[in-house]
Amino acid sequence: MQLKLKLTVVAAIAAAAGVASAQEQVVKIGHVAPVSGAQAHYGKDNENGARMAIEELNAQGVTIGGKKIKFELVAEDDAADPKQGTAAAQKLCDAKVAGVVGHLNSGTTIPASKVYNDCGIPHVTGAATNPNLTKPGYKTTFRIIANDNALGAGLAFYAVDTLKLKTVAIIDDRTAYGQGVADVFKKTATAKGMKVVDEQFTTDKATDFMAILTAIKAKNPDAIFYGGMDPQGGPMLRQMEQLGMGNVKYFGGDGICTSEIAKLAAGAKTLGNVICAEGGSSLAKMPGGTAWKAKYDAKYPNQFQVYSPYTYDATFLIVDAMKRANSVDPKVYTPELAKANFKGVTSTIAFEPNGEMKNPAITLYVYKDGKKTPL
Repeated sequence: MQLKLKLTVVAAIAAAAGVASAQEQVVKIGHVAPVSGAQAHYGKDNENGARMAIEELNAQGVTIGGKKIKFELVAEDDAADPKQGTAAAQKLCDAKVAGVVGHLNSGTTIPASKVYNDCGIPHVTGAATNPNLTKPGYKTTFRIIANDNALGAGLAFYAVDTLKLKTVAIIDDRTAYGQGVADVFKKTATAKGMKVVDEQFTTDKATDFMAILTAIKAKNPDAIFYGGMDPQGGPMLRQMEQLGMGNVKYFGGDGICTSEIAKLAAGAKTLGNVICAEGGSSLAKMPGGTAWKAKYDAKYPNQFQVYSPYTYDATFLIVDAMKRANSVDPKVYTPELAKANFKGVTSTIAFEPNGEMKNPAITLYVYKDGKKTPL
């Protein structure tokens, strides 16, 4: 009798557990960034931001459509390569993720955006800044950071109006991002009367810039604008110092606006000539920036770069739209994403009809004693 009673109790507990797990639904959210190669420090930082958000959402115990949701991050590596970017996007579509945070680079995000559109999954980037991203008008594409039109123009205004610089040489790394931001800077600067004395290009894999810098040095510009990322920016600053170009200002977008560039410049005094722009406010001016950064540093010491607050917000933003739609189905909640008015760590996020952010801020930075400092 006692054994029978025990078995009945065990069966009842098992049945209750079965009901509980049946009511819990796993919802996958994708994340893509380069976590291998020269840009892995950015990619890891981005992934950390999304992962931190997923853990906090699971700790909150979110319920959508009457079911307790367990979020799962499906992280992919695109190695900053457009082909790998589209392959990663297709992999996430096949894995039936409910939404995607990413990618990091414009060169990977732009081709991936078509894949997401075709499979009906929304993606939110907090890092890719080329304005062409939103040109196709996909209803699945969202950006929560200022684009290169704002960054390139802001730097050109500062160069001409504040620093009164007259001449500039332009270098880009031939990526969608590098060419895009350099082009905006050039157009804005020339419209304001600045003279472009030389244009050179490199690749996002190069480390030797002596030949192009020597050619530029002969033209004696007041400044160099570099459209590219910090794995090239750091060595370029070192080589400028070796060539005696210590008085040339060095401008760039968010790709060089990292703490890592100080390490990559390896003590070059030319780091003090850098003026770079980032979409969004400085951490200190973000609504939740300072408290968020303390939390991030405790969890991921010495890994912070630039975009993790945005990938964190992007993850919460997607879930906020799911909650408002009372559905985790991308077809149902994507229209709610477009209507967002989400108070995030970085800012209050709302969108224009094309998926661009309304009223994005930009911040200019310099490097004082090797530390990135908002102007």
